[in-house]
Amino acid sequence: MGRTQKRVDQQGEHRTAFDKNKKRIYATQTTCGICGRPVDFSLKYPHPLSPCIDHIIPINRGGHPSDIDNLQLAHWTCNRQKSDKLARGELNTTLNEPEKIISNRNLPQSMDWRNYRG
Repeated sequence: MGRTQKRVDQQGEHRTAFDKNKKRIYATQTTCGICGRPVDFSLKYPHPLSPCIDHIIPINRGGHPSDIDNLQLAHWTCNRQKSDKLARGELNTTLNEPEKIISNRNLPQSMDWRNYRG
């Protein structure tokens, strides 16, 4: 069961902009935008606490695929748990426009991943 299409942020002009903004975020942010805990850049995928980039408003919910204002630093596991969910109040469904985003740090933490040994 493989993917037949690449995501929009992984192709064309969005790929270039996404990669540029990913580097900016890695250079300027240090905490996970989802759980609020520090991100350790020495950890590499597939470690659950490895750094990755999260789309604050998911692409399939109308979020921009490469705009830096829609990207944030996250732990890999936090990003996977969030998936394509939105925090309450992030999207005004009647106007279909983003509202003021307070935070999307609303996921329950089921495990203390700091002690994970891959």
